[in-house]
Amino acid sequence: MPDKKDIRNVVTQWTKKADHDLKVAEHTLGIQRDCPTEIVCFHSQQCVEKYLKAYLVSINKPFPKIHNIEQLFMLFPKQFSFNISSEEKARLTEYATMARYPGNVEPITITEAKKSVLLAKRIRRWVRQLL
Repeated sequence: MPDKKDIRNVVTQWTKKADHDLKVAEHTLGIQRDCPTEIVCFHSQQCVEKYLKAYLVSINKPFPKIHNIEQLFMLFPKQFSFNISSEEKARLTEYATMARYPGNVEPITITEAKKSVLLAKRIRRWVRQLL
């Protein structure tokens, strides 16, 4: 079992990267006209994923190398609940690949991109309270 200092260092690394993803999402959202909304949503998803993994590291809970938000939430202790719907978890998970690969994907509206950033901020606040 790693010592508390090692765990704290790894948690800090995860949260720093997560905060960078959120910063990129917010900055990109500010473009407004011709905003690459899929990139905003990708970085929102990455922020959430990294914050969830930071918390799992903090409790020394192993996790697989996945991008699936719902599966990461399932690894949290049962006493924790967060107000996020299954649809929101699924949509965040979709953002992990939608932006990175071409395909038959419906365009993401600016409204949806804004919602993804707000959701990332909510989850960030919640996890930071746990940490």
